[in-house]
Amino acid sequence: MPQLHVNNVDLYFELHGPETGELVVLNNGVFMNTGSWAFQLPDLAKRYRVLTYDMRGQGQSEHPESDYSLELHAEDLVALMDALGLAKAHMVGTSYGGELNLLMGIRHPERCRSLTIIASVSHSDPLLVAMIERWRLAAMLGDGPLFFRLIYADTYSEGFLRERPDLIPMAEQRYATLDLPAAVRLIESFQRFDVRADLASIRVPTCIVSAELDLLKPRKYGELMHQAIARSEFHLIPGAGHVVVLERAAEVNTILLGFLAKHPL
Repeated sequence: MPQLHVNNVDLYFELHGPETGELVVLNNGVFMNTGSWAFQLPDLAKRYRVLTYDMRGQGQSEHPESDYSLELHAEDLVALMDALGLAKAHMVGTSYGGELNLLMGIRHPERCRSLTIIASVSHSDPLLVAMIERWRLAAMLGDGPLFFRLIYADTYSEGFLRERPDLIPMAEQRYATLDLPAAVRLIESFQRFDVRADLASIRVPTCIVSAELDLLKPRKYGELMHQAIARSEFHLIPGAGHVVVLERAAEVNTILLGFLAKHPL
């Protein structure tokens, strides 16, 4: 199992695609892992060198019991890139991973060729604060399938749930193995995240993607970031909920590949 010990944590990682390709880093959503990019990785790996990895507290990486933060995840990513001899990358992230991308663009712009920020926010308004606190309390109950049942209506569109009735039992099985104490720490990390005041400092080419039916992190957040980040581009994907990388993978990939092609290393 490929792991490196960096910044006092063991991180699981995978490298895909041609060794000579431009580097793309995929930053996970909060409860995602490297396998969650199954609908993006084949298209990206045809041309790009793709680094997928699990952040601390996720998947096959170490789950230390200390507090997490987006700032700490950024330090971990820089250390992982250093250990692998990777200087600069296109940063692609969804939800929690998109928020990490914002921090990378603010604090480590020298490591970023571009930022793609999907279904993400720069802060939380009261409704999102309330929803995420419900997530935290649900995770603290200690029952993975129950946790999923209590949060999944926030993340999928109604049409997708109608089209994929098999999704719920499959996801329940995955959440049965979720490290819920680590999930609580990841949620608490998000609860402390607010970079509104720093958005204007981002000078890295930036692509912002929102989903029309995203109840958790609706389009207003994407529009706010687009207005604040100079020369950014904004895309709205119709008919999709928060997990747009799954619900509308083809549309996401078209936007992503088009944007990356405009900003070669």
